[in-house]
Amino acid sequence: MSNEPVNPGDVAPEGAPGTGQNVCKICGGTGDVDGDSCENCGGSGIVIEGIGGA
Repeated sequence: MSNEPVNPGDVAPEGAPGTGQNVCKICGGTGDVDGDSCENCGGSGIVIEGIGGA
C-alpha cells in the first residue's frame, strides 16, 4: 500500500484506517466530466475520504 493518495480527490490511500469510499462530488459517480475522464477521481467515480466525526 502506498503512502500517497492515488487521485486528487483522495484524502488518503485506499485501505487507510479511518477512511472509506464515497461518490465523487465532481462527476457524481459517473467518472466523466463533459465527456472526459474526471480528474478528481481518475475516472473511477469514487474517492477515498475520511469517515467519522472529530
